[in-house]
Amino acid sequence: MRLLVMVSGSGTGLQSVLDAVAAGRLDVEVVAVGTDVPGCGGVARAERAGVPTFAVPRDRFEDRAAWNDALEAAIAAHEPDLVLFAGFMRIVGPGVVRRFRIVNTHPALLPAFPGAHGVRDALAYGARVTGVTVHVVDDGVDTGPILAQRAVDIAPGEDEQSLHARLKDVEHRLLVEVLGELAADLDPAPLVPAAGARPTGVVPR
Repeated sequence: MRLLVMVSGSGTGLQSVLDAVAAGRLDVEVVAVGTDVPGCGGVARAERAGVPTFAVPRDRFEDRAAWNDALEAAIAAHEPDLVLFAGFMRIVGPGVVRRFRIVNTHPALLPAFPGAHGVRDALAYGARVTGVTVHVVDDGVDTGPILAQRAVDIAPGEDEQSLHARLKDVEHRLLVEVLGELAADLDPAPLVPAAGARPTGVVPR
């Protein structure tokens, strides 16, 4: 499976994929790493691993539509079977979403606490349990079909930093598992679970 990874920050999720590939635990080829933030940590990780990189910064385009067109072309140039948003902090337009098979990771048990502050929102709500989700990207914000979830208990008095760190550990393991399953069952059809099927690894309600 040809995997293209999009990042905006430090790239710890990307690193978990690169490590799994290097160890022979994940049968994918990371064909490129893209970013909207030139010079971010994720790009540096890709370069150290010898993976091609590209940048499509939003501020170099006059509007969001032009940026989306450029991003779509940059991704397409690498002919990926799957695109992974691993800490990619931009909402992409319908052209990108409908052209590529895209999965995303999120630090909450969707549909609870979507958006950019899932960890903070769970703590502010007073939740006792949160978790991580791997889901398909659609036209909404964290609204696509869920592929897998893992629950994580919130410790009394836990702060955002410590919870985020624990969630990342779980997220990285789950991500590698899901990518392995997708690579083993590569199918050109959209990544949408069959009607009535339970998402892979989901915690029963």
